[in-house]
Amino acid sequence: MTDDADYRVAATSFGAVAAEYEQGRPGYPDRLFDELERLAGRGLKGARVLDVGAGTGIATRLLAGRGAEVVAVEPSPGMGEQFLASSPGIPLVRGSGDELPFHDRSADVITYAQAFHWVHPELAIPEAVRVLRPGGAIAAWWNVKDETVPWVRALGERMAAALPGRYHGYGMIDHHAGHFAEAGLDVASAVLRWEREITVDQLIKDLTSRSYLASLDPGPRAAVLADERAALLAEFPDGRLTEPYVLRLTVARTPGGAA
Repeated sequence: MTDDADYRVAATSFGAVAAEYEQGRPGYPDRLFDELERLAGRGLKGARVLDVGAGTGIATRLLAGRGAEVVAVEPSPGMGEQFLASSPGIPLVRGSGDELPFHDRSADVITYAQAFHWVHPELAIPEAVRVLRPGGAIAAWWNVKDETVPWVRALGERMAAALPGRYHGYGMIDHHAGHFAEAGLDVASAVLRWEREITVDQLIKDLTSRSYLASLDPGPRAAVLADERAALLAEFPDGRLTEPYVLRLTVARTPGGAA
């Protein structure tokens, strides 16, 4: 996470681009949840799960599809409004990982899908431990575009050139995930590779929803996105592409579970 001033600007930028977030952001393969269950040492079916930083509900809906009794936690009113439209029937609570509005020992699993880098670990981890039942698990994961693929690397280079000092990828995932071990939790991890077939328009919506662009004024943002659309169409004239991801999962278990 950046310093608090930059954090507040970036963290509050998502509400205005919630529709693009829902339409453009990637989902997650079933294998992610298989690995989550394996590392957590329990199934998701019937588990009380809090999905923190739920956004528009992309991960929340998949957790519910695995049979979890899931409650979404989201601080942004704009994202919350889109969540209610996109994820009917799933409970939504206004809140953040730094101050969870739940009773002690009331959850089995707490998830942060593409969200743990938005919390203050010194607050969020003790809060999660407080709310989890003995042997409960915290799961944090990130979809990262695979920059070993030339066109993905070129996209990142264009963003860095267009947005100096503002563009960021997910280069600090190890740092973010390292907070769990520092807190004395039992940590395990997995890395999955997967890909999705999308259009250039979908990728532009995905980029629109990224904080480094969402927090820009509309004029400069539109100019950057127009240039990027042109570059992508030069690479993919039919407007379709395969987007590769490296999905990095960390699961931290609290004491007290079955051996």
